Amino acid sequence: MKDKFLQIFRKIYHLKDKIAFFPTIISIAGALFAYLMMFAENKGISKYLVDFLPGLVINNIETARVILSSFIGGLISIMVFSFSMVMILLNQASSNFSPRLLPGLISNRKHQIILGIYLATILYCIFILVFIEPTGSKYQVPGFSVLLSIVFMVCSLGAFIYFIHSISQEIQIEFIMNRIGTKAKKKLEKLLELEENEEFEFSDSSNWKSFKVKETNYFQDVSLNILKKVALDNDCKLHVISKKGSLCFKDEILFKTEKDLDEKTIEKIYKAFDFSNEEFIEDNYLIAFKHLKEIALKAMSPGINDPGTASYAIDYLHELFKLRIQKQENDFIFHENNCIILLDIITFKDLIYKVMASLRNYTKHDVIIVKKLLQFLKDLKNYTSDKEKLQIIDTEIENLLKDAKSSISNNYDYDKLSEI
Repeated sequence: MKDKFLQIFRKIYHLKDKIAFFPTIISIAGALFAYLMMFAENKGISKYLVDFLPGLVINNIETARVILSSFIGGLISIMVFSFSMVMILLNQASSNFSPRLLPGLISNRKHQIILGIYLATILYCIFILVFIEPTGSKYQVPGFSVLLSIVFMVCSLGAFIYFIHSISQEIQIEFIMNRIGTKAKKKLEKLLELEENEEFEFSDSSNWKSFKVKETNYFQDVSLNILKKVALDNDCKLHVISKKGSLCFKDEILFKTEKDLDEKTIEKIYKAFDFSNEEFIEDNYLIAFKHLKEIALKAMSPGINDPGTASYAIDYLHELFKLRIQKQENDFIFHENNCIILLDIITFKDLIYKVMASLRNYTKHDVIIVKKLLQFLKDLKNYTSDKEKLQIIDTEIENLLKDAKSSISNNYDYDKLSEI
């Protein structure tokens, strides 16, 4: 029962990143509230309020209809305008920065809630308008419900003003990079806290039982709660071979188990893995390195030619690498000081090479950007005493200087770089 609950929770967790998830929930709440108000009107809530607070109740049928009709038409116009702006933002981010940024922008919770407020108010007004119907020779006017529609409309206008403020920030690349960097930094800091004062020891898994990928797809995340429960229930260690964020081809080894497990348990382990083309930093901090690198590359492309943006992206990469260099080369899960789950990750050597190889190629002609990269690499050496990692950084510095020398013809500029 608990396993099913965890699986349902994971599905809902991923649904929340869809642009229609929160609007659907909030709009359903608006429709249900309209029915609740109809029930209250049938019980005479408006008549009761007329006796005590007559100024709060609208008694005129035509006034009520005009108000509700105006609200419906106005809100539909506001909603169309608002989410035309969202589409413009997505298009600009895709063309100027990187298409990989789109999932993070689409999953913006604030914009989803604003859309939900619009839809809930529209549905509420429609249902209350339909509720105005003749009873005998007279019309029943839901005066208090109409008053609430005015309150909801004011809230919608407030949400619209906030939306304009929010979209004006979201469209700025500095804001986008700050959001990416902040999320990844929090994720890395949390992982470093888990590793603090922990000694990593894990059995050799070369002879363990192997299980392969069923279909070719990108491996984005895995439910550690499910894996931990399986490991503890079966007194068995698990080794996840595939790396988060990588493309897993069919029949590649996905994970290994220390002992033979029944088919039902193995299927439970498979369900813990999340394969998807969508990339979210909350699931994998490495996505931030990829996004920031692509922003810098796009900024330095001949069509954009924006060294300022590239410089900002390198600053955020600098911050993230300062944390990553302190991290161990594997992720692991402990239970009572015993490591029961090992997760292979992209090593520091592979990660910095993938970032620097692309940046070297696109920025080697720009003295200022190359200088910034050299300072960033030099500063990284202050955050580790690991000789292997220090050697990796020295190799990247040498490669960067070689590429810069092939593109910078001015000896004075190159000498300035060599001094660093």
